[in-house]
Amino acid sequence: MRILVVGAGAVGGYFGGRLAEAGQDVTFLVRPGRAEKLQRDGLVIRSARGDLTLRDVKTILAGVSAEPFDVVLLSCKAYSLDDAIDSFAPFVGENTAVLPLLNGMRHIDVLSERFGAARVLGGQCVIAATLNPEQQIVHLNESHAITFGELAGGASARVQAISDAMAGANFDVAVSDNILLRMWEKWVFLATLAGSTCLMRGAVGDILAAPDGRRVIETLLGECRAVAANQGFTMGPDFEARATQTLFTPSPLTASMLRDVENHSHTEADHILGDLIARGGDAQQGEHALSLLRIAYSHLKAYEARQARTS
Repeated sequence: MRILVVGAGAVGGYFGGRLAEAGQDVTFLVRPGRAEKLQRDGLVIRSARGDLTLRDVKTILAGVSAEPFDVVLLSCKAYSLDDAIDSFAPFVGENTAVLPLLNGMRHIDVLSERFGAARVLGGQCVIAATLNPEQQIVHLNESHAITFGELAGGASARVQAISDAMAGANFDVAVSDNILLRMWEKWVFLATLAGSTCLMRGAVGDILAAPDGRRVIETLLGECRAVAANQGFTMGPDFEARATQTLFTPSPLTASMLRDVENHSHTEADHILGDLIARGGDAQQGEHALSLLRIAYSHLKAYEARQARTS
């Protein structure tokens, strides 16, 4: 199975590197500078789950001719989606499966419109990773998992084939027969975490220690769940238990979006919060519906406006 990983950043580089380590035929679609560094230094992963220095990394540049790949693994930032699509579109063939690991749902609509829904899978990953100044991939926690499946639900031969190819790699892989629900669960959780930690400029523990801090998280979680329910996705008891354990237990946990703000970087506010509001439908009825979610989104857009003015 020929796998194209779009980019060799923290997420794509991690999972692509693990797949290549396991003997899979992996090619990274990268810019010239990144290709040169990978050829010189290799792809380096620093992780409690096992360090890796991958030599003879296979790379390809946008615009180069090549046969279509069997799988395209996509893990770019949401605001880079259009450029990423243009770069890998020539490598998508009739039987190519596009497996995105982005958060939210807008990318599913965009990819389906460009390539046809039949070529697009649903997917998500659980990992905290970053690139250090040497462009090595630093795995920041113990979790490293991919879950994916058919958008229409159920099982399929191609999903099983991809799962089999990933099975030998040093990360956890699971196939879901209801991947859209899994994606909505992650979106609701992430939007709550991002909205609260960015709005309050603190970790979960800091927010819970503040007056009415717990109510802020509870309100955001309720508003996000209302949007999901309006779209036909009701969170079950398992989600309730996981969300409660993570969001209401004092900890240093923050959303990566807050780290983006603190680093004066671009954020995924439009994709994570703005698109959620846009899909609110009946959940937005009433004087105060989605009010805190809207405030969190406006807060981030004001930050972006200031960044654009001062950069």
